[in-house]
Amino acid sequence: MTKQPILIYDTTLRDGSQGEGVSFSLQDKLNIACRLAEAGIDFIEGGYPLSNEKDVAFFEEIRKRDLGHTKVCAFGMTRRKSMKAADDPGMQALVAAQTPCITLVGKTWDYHATEVLRVTLEENLEMIGESAEFLASHSELIYDAEHFFDGYNANPEYAIKTLIAAAQGGAKWLVLCDTNGGTLPERIAEITSSAKEALRDHSVEFGIHTHNDGAMAVANSLAAVDVGVLQVQGTINGIGERCGNADLISVIANLGLKKQGYEVLGGRPLTSLTELSRYVYETANLQWQHGQPFVGQSAFAHKGGMHVHAINKAANTYEHIDPALVGNERRILVSELSGRSNIVALATKHNLQDDRELMDQILAEVVSLENQGYQFENAGASFDLLIKRIAGNFQPHFETIKYRVVAGDRDAQQNHDFAEAIIKLQVGDTLWFDAAEGHGPVNALDAALRKALADTYPCLAEMRLLDYKVRVVDSGAGTAASIRVNIESGDKNESWGTIGVSENIIAASWKALVDAVEYKLHKEEMPLGGN
Repeated sequence: MTKQPILIYDTTLRDGSQGEGVSFSLQDKLNIACRLAEAGIDFIEGGYPLSNEKDVAFFEEIRKRDLGHTKVCAFGMTRRKSMKAADDPGMQALVAAQTPCITLVGKTWDYHATEVLRVTLEENLEMIGESAEFLASHSELIYDAEHFFDGYNANPEYAIKTLIAAAQGGAKWLVLCDTNGGTLPERIAEITSSAKEALRDHSVEFGIHTHNDGAMAVANSLAAVDVGVLQVQGTINGIGERCGNADLISVIANLGLKKQGYEVLGGRPLTSLTELSRYVYETANLQWQHGQPFVGQSAFAHKGGMHVHAINKAANTYEHIDPALVGNERRILVSELSGRSNIVALATKHNLQDDRELMDQILAEVVSLENQGYQFENAGASFDLLIKRIAGNFQPHFETIKYRVVAGDRDAQQNHDFAEAIIKLQVGDTLWFDAAEGHGPVNALDAALRKALADTYPCLAEMRLLDYKVRVVDSGAGTAASIRVNIESGDKNESWGTIGVSENIIAASWKALVDAVEYKLHKEEMPLGGN
């Protein structure tokens, strides 16, 4: 059976950058574009070359990169009123970008034409047609019909006229935009079908561009595909203005793995989706969405003992796909809600799963620790060390003799507060006594610990602290409440989470830091003095 290719159009670099808290440097944009091309994305919208120098530089630099079959698009608006297209600076900038494709956005809603552009309905049609004709003579033209669904609801006859004007001007693609993000899937399908029927005599293909204000962007995109749309626009992770755009990660996964009869990314495997998602989060300096479908850390995480017992026998009982298909992995969480099945699943890599008595001991310890405020869901490394300790397989790489932190002193020369940590460790037969300054007590402790261990365990040089979170466990206890500290650490290969709990925030932080370092050393199986 021949599958229908659905082309993926990414606007992360333009529409996505309009999201709150998102800002890409020129190098960020170039790096993301290359990653998108490697993944097989068909179109990459690079930005609006008239809006800023960075976008102009992007189009100049991206021409030097080999992106394979991926086409870069410059984005811009129709010509200004009362001006010829060839004389309009925006039109000239789009042509000067020298991109294989140009995306032109025009007003479809009669209300926008008369109240925002302040032009007559007839002049708006002329602006669309003349702009399309001018640009289509230079590059493949994609026409984005802004507010198409609202415009069609208000004045269907005029909305169709705007599409015809773009088609007659030479647009190869007509992309219907749910710009306000409030349309429901059944209405998307109905209106898209009507638009396709109205343009049946024109040699054009249709696309869809949805926003997520009603939490329907992905569903609306799929609904449009089901009635014949061949291009889907969106952003990686759904980032974008207000509530964001259609999340291309979910669109691609659903089309490639769930729906029948479609092909995406040229038929490539989708195993790079998780890495691509996280790369864009990291580049945009945004927190990963743990509950994000398909690629989130929690997408295939199992906590309830009944669930884990079931997936140990048949994974599809609580997983809709094999997580490896999108480059993700199954995670088994442990808590006081867990049963022996969770412990068995996590103990498999230690070859301890057949020791029933040991499994019960581990579960009892987890329940006890959770009563004290521990939670191991995001502290898998600490749990891994816990298993080793209970099984008698844990050999510490160092022992803490004492530590002290002085925080809040002011550095008059640099005009800021600083912290100083002093630690004493036993490393093999050697006592190490060291100190370090930091921007805060935890940073100072981390620096002192690394400094003391650097000569003995040089692999720690590649380890870094990625995140630090503090939470009060029992707020009713006031200043005497227990504090839970979660630390996320990482190296060039992976990241891992550790936890510490104490009534003293410094003590809780030290426990989490020590676990983070011990996990790294156990992971590397570093003997004393190893390289």
